[in-house]
Amino acid sequence: MKRTFLSLMCMFTLSAMLFAQHGKVIENCTFHSTILNMDRPFAVYLPAGYDESTCSYPVLYLLHGSGDDHTGWVQFGQVAHIADKAIAEGKACPMIIVMPNGDAVHRGYFNLWDGSYNYEDYFFKELIPYVEKNFRTRTQRRYRAISGLSMGGGGTLYYTLHHPELFAAACPLSGALGGWNLKRMAETVDMTKIKKADLEKYSRTLNSRNLIEDATPEQLRLIKSVRWYISCGDDDFLYRDNSEIHMLFREKEIPHEYRVKDGAHTWTYWRMELAEVLPFITRSFCQF
Repeated sequence: MKRTFLSLMCMFTLSAMLFAQHGKVIENCTFHSTILNMDRPFAVYLPAGYDESTCSYPVLYLLHGSGDDHTGWVQFGQVAHIADKAIAEGKACPMIIVMPNGDAVHRGYFNLWDGSYNYEDYFFKELIPYVEKNFRTRTQRRYRAISGLSMGGGGTLYYTLHHPELFAAACPLSGALGGWNLKRMAETVDMTKIKKADLEKYSRTLNSRNLIEDATPEQLRLIKSVRWYISCGDDDFLYRDNSEIHMLFREKEIPHEYRVKDGAHTWTYWRMELAEVLPFITRSFCQF
């Protein structure tokens, strides 16, 4: 009990000073990826007091959308302002926010079917370990969350379905959540270079229904234990993807919060929702 109390005190220390302080953003952290064979940048938000304290912090991985890079949430999403405000008001706990770059040689967060560009492997095998080695993070599952918009919302959904053992909360916003089936996949690749059976196996890894139906009992238990927050504007062109995921989760009895609000596929909507996401994931980090 004492350790729990001290842990919470450490997480909320300096709270009285937060109104007068601001977190900081390091916009171009870079390290070399062996998997991708290139240097990969990412941005990171560090909460007020990080440099002065010895505390370890929970982590939110925040994914950008198509056409942006790791600076999107910094420049357009106002992540530092929104996080500072939520923390100062006591709505969110101090946390580290990591914003990777999913737009390099190939745009997107997944491994290519032919293994020539394995971004998802990079994310889980290199980026997360690098962050946990170089920043004072809490490395247990209960202190790790993921969110993202549009293309990053799709990354949020599928990363969590692929590795539900790693995330306490997942919050896709206006997500590009449409599942890839064999027919759709076949339209995007050269079928002379891949066997149909191999392509079908690959497509199942990017189809939410297949992933849930193929899950082992333990994987399904973990998927259901994730705290899900799914949000999409009522004027967003991706409304169908999001409503279908909501219906699939209802069908499979996966607990989740589903929000349809006034808005479109815009930064105005995503900034509004980030202010909701931070308190939502805080309730996972702090076990309220």
